Amino acid sequence: MIIDSHCHAWRLWPYDPPVPDPASRGKVEQLLFEMEQNDVGRAMIVCARNDDHNPDNNDYIAGAVRTHADRLSMVADVDSLWWPTYHAPGAAERLRRAAGAYPMAGFTHYVRGDDDGSWYLSDEGSAFFGVAQELGLIASLAIVPRLHWWLEKVAERFPGVPFLVHHMGHPKAAEAAPYPELGKILHSARIPNIHLKLSGFHYSSAERFEYPYRDSIRIVQAIYDAYGPARLHWGSDYPVVGQYLTYRHTLDVVRRHCPFIPAADMELILGDSLGALLAKAPHAPAVA
Repeated sequence: MIIDSHCHAWRLWPYDPPVPDPASRGKVEQLLFEMEQNDVGRAMIVCARNDDHNPDNNDYIAGAVRTHADRLSMVADVDSLWWPTYHAPGAAERLRRAAGAYPMAGFTHYVRGDDDGSWYLSDEGSAFFGVAQELGLIASLAIVPRLHWWLEKVAERFPGVPFLVHHMGHPKAAEAAPYPELGKILHSARIPNIHLKLSGFHYSSAERFEYPYRDSIRIVQAIYDAYGPARLHWGSDYPVVGQYLTYRHTLDVVRRHCPFIPAADMELILGDSLGALLAKAPHAPAVA
């Protein structure tokens, strides 16, 4: 089964510039259509309460997951950078309440680029990830390479939590040798519960419209060599990716343009490895 590790859905389109169809562009039904057209069996929807129009994104996605439990898994937005509770006291209890309220396999936490990392190693941060470990939740994190130093410390402290980093950790193909930012991402491979989402090629490339992003392929090969297929998970970033790529392109950039990945490993990356994580998470998909 092909499983999408990183996609979104909203009641109303949250981004500028405005679109002519804001009430349908980001709907779950559009995602399900793309999945059907591209033989994607399951998607892990990463919630994002990232604008004034969608403060109920967790509720919206929870409803969709309950309706389509055979196709969708939920990653709830808990205390991400755009929410007023970002790093406010009581994060552990908010995570516990979310896990009780929603059919979630995990949670996402979008981190500010200027974050100094101190919260994650504090008593509050430790309690937060302690709840994640206790409940068996997947942690889906949006961080830049500079912040991998604390990710490694937290992941070592909580080995029962799979940490899935968005968009390969946001490396940049234009980075000059000896590639210090990419090096930070590769260094994290030594921690066995740190995983990367093989997504966001257009974010890494110096040319966002130049599919298949050949300047990003060396990054993918370095990441593949460091992490191996069991800790890499293909993701589309649908529907945000639509201004650069089609849904099928996000699949083909991996399965057609990464010839160094053998077929058996490709199956792991396209879904089998993520399926194994979801099988251990709360609200695990039913086995046919």
